[in-house]
Amino acid sequence: MHILIINDDGPPTQVSSPYVHSFVHELQQAGHTVSVVLPHTQRSWIGKAHLVGKTLTPTYFRPGALHTDEGTTHTRPRTDGGEEWILVDGTPASCAQIGIHHYFKEKGPIDLVVSGPNYGRNSTALFALSSGTIGGAMEAAVCGKRAIALSYAFLNRNHDPVIIKGASLMAVRVVQYLSENWHEDVDLYTINVPLREGVESPDTKVMFTNMLQNYWASGSSFEEIAGDDDMSPEESEAQIREQGEGEEKTDNQMQYGHKKFKWAPRFTDVYESVEHSTPGNDGWTVKEGHVSITPLKANFMHSASDLIGQQIKLPQHNDTIHENQFLIAKTSALRVRDTNANTVWALVRYDDAYVQPKIIAVLRELMPNVEICSSISQIPQPGPNTKILDWSAYEDLDFERIVEHPDSWLSCSYIIRKALIRKHHLALTVRHHVAKYPSSILTRTFPVTCDFELDYAEYLDEALAEAYEVSDSLATNDTLPAEERTWWILKPGMSDRGQGIRLFSTTEELTEIFESFESSDDEDEDEDEDEDKDEGNTSDDGDNGIMTSQLRHFVAQRYIHPPLLVNDRKFHIRTYVLAVGGLRVFVYKPMLALFAAAAYTAPTTDTCSLDGHLTNTCLQTPGTTNSVKLFWDLDLGDISKDDVWKKICSTTADLFEGAARTQRVHFQTLPNAFEIFGVDFVVDAKGGVWVLEVNAYPDFKQTGEELGGVIEGLLRSTVKTAVGGFFGQPLGEAEDMVEVLNIGMGKF
Repeated sequence: MHILIINDDGPPTQVSSPYVHSFVHELQQAGHTVSVVLPHTQRSWIGKAHLVGKTLTPTYFRPGALHTDEGTTHTRPRTDGGEEWILVDGTPASCAQIGIHHYFKEKGPIDLVVSGPNYGRNSTALFALSSGTIGGAMEAAVCGKRAIALSYAFLNRNHDPVIIKGASLMAVRVVQYLSENWHEDVDLYTINVPLREGVESPDTKVMFTNMLQNYWASGSSFEEIAGDDDMSPEESEAQIREQGEGEEKTDNQMQYGHKKFKWAPRFTDVYESVEHSTPGNDGWTVKEGHVSITPLKANFMHSASDLIGQQIKLPQHNDTIHENQFLIAKTSALRVRDTNANTVWALVRYDDAYVQPKIIAVLRELMPNVEICSSISQIPQPGPNTKILDWSAYEDLDFERIVEHPDSWLSCSYIIRKALIRKHHLALTVRHHVAKYPSSILTRTFPVTCDFELDYAEYLDEALAEAYEVSDSLATNDTLPAEERTWWILKPGMSDRGQGIRLFSTTEELTEIFESFESSDDEDEDEDEDEDKDEGNTSDDGDNGIMTSQLRHFVAQRYIHPPLLVNDRKFHIRTYVLAVGGLRVFVYKPMLALFAAAAYTAPTTDTCSLDGHLTNTCLQTPGTTNSVKLFWDLDLGDISKDDVWKKICSTTADLFEGAARTQRVHFQTLPNAFEIFGVDFVVDAKGGVWVLEVNAYPDFKQTGEELGGVIEGLLRSTVKTAVGGFFGQPLGEAEDMVEVLNIGMGKF
């Protein structure tokens, strides 16, 4: 069955949308084809609205590991065939329209639209009438599609993955049952699943119910606030969720005058109406810990009255697809050639035509007993004598099995490493480490970096209030000519490939940057590219634009000026770092120098082009020459390359130790994992070395064919250092892999 998923909570986050990824995963596990179109941000309480006069622009979301990594958002669709969801800067109803009519034709007709799972119940009229979840399903229904609104009624905000999984398993079973037994008078069903332990068990009743009619009984749902007490919609929604059942808000009335009004509904009206109602309605059923299904017409009228009060008996073994998949896997295992206890099964699914052949070639060169496979079905069930190397794209790694088999299953990636690879987390990691170790080299090799959140340019002053290093610097800069100012570089915290990077030195310039971002949100893609080229704010391919509506996290980092130049061009050093187990860290000595496309000019107010400042090669026009060179071949004049190397090694050691010791929630090591990171450094004109960022799954193909031997050597050294020993097969020393850190952190 082809199922379209929409919601009103937006893409997966632990704060506002913690359930959708689990539900999508369980649908896929049940054998369904799943397509996803979500609002780009929180759209709760918006009903079935559309944004009149707004041109909607999609972005593209790549989900991370379930329950551990929220994923990343991109302004262009991926081209490698990996999983990708569509994000739309509109409403749930808009997502339904766009998903039904404008995407996924290659997957065949959409059989069912499921809106949700919503973060919170949508039982009773007070919740349902304003629900974006139900509004999205209602829109799908008026488009002629069968539709279901799905909501998880949480009892607390402890997002236990086990309980979420149970709710998703129950939801999938109910959805499948309704799809197979659809009542002819029903346009849509609204389902409420209580988020409690064991909800997926046979003891949970699944009831057809009517919707409880209730009313706001205790006055206004808005609270009067002072004019300067502003909160963003996301902050307001988060505060509303924090209000527990039965907790009454006190009135904050003001005398007549200038007032603002904040949405602050009194949920006690809802909960008291449920307590005083007769059994059998949706609110009462959920309160009792059971699943409620309310059949509706696409006008909120009850439908299929003959079903109300009936209990569904769900099949206990409804998922024959899982059984079939097991039989297929078992049959495939019987077909492979004979192996022995020393065989290592290498599951290689790297989804990169440049690097995957190199991985396979190195494995076959160094490990003659390796069996290369591309599907999990080719590997026997893990046992004492089954050794498995999973060298795959992050989203394809089977972390559940990796954790279950720490002695036999080796992963090419850690599960959680946001402390290093997310720019705002990296800044926090460094701050915590240098606070604990004031003599750390990071005090001299990590530029001053401030992180902040911003939805709209008009809130910039508030966003910078806590970023005092930036605000103080900008205030000082206002009194200085451009050539004497301290310059800053703005980076979106969740983007990659150089998107959205800008230079600024005054508050006015920073405000203009965000205002330009906002204005581009309403332009279509072609106009946006043309405008960026005309203004000269990007490289020729116009691909470092950004949409602030998708990316709220930003970092402002002191710009390293003047940098060390080679032939008048700026460069950064791409260093490959190998982390093994919990935790050894190695730096690969052959390093790359990635050059900007144009000659460097000092940042001044009349400098438009960033081509001389940005060294990210993916931003450069195809055919740009001399962009990647070997670091050790460079002529740095009076600057010692050995001194640069020593600083890089020391900085890398402190960076990873800081993540491992001070950010254990956001960097969790595993004994049966290794990972290659791309760490970027820049050298200033005096020989100072500065770390810029850490990249997971670095883009190896930017090395090119001419220098492809660097990557082949890296992979060869990685197999020797991280793979051979794990499987008890010494493969010799990797002389170009220099160990800089060895601490016994073990498993998180």
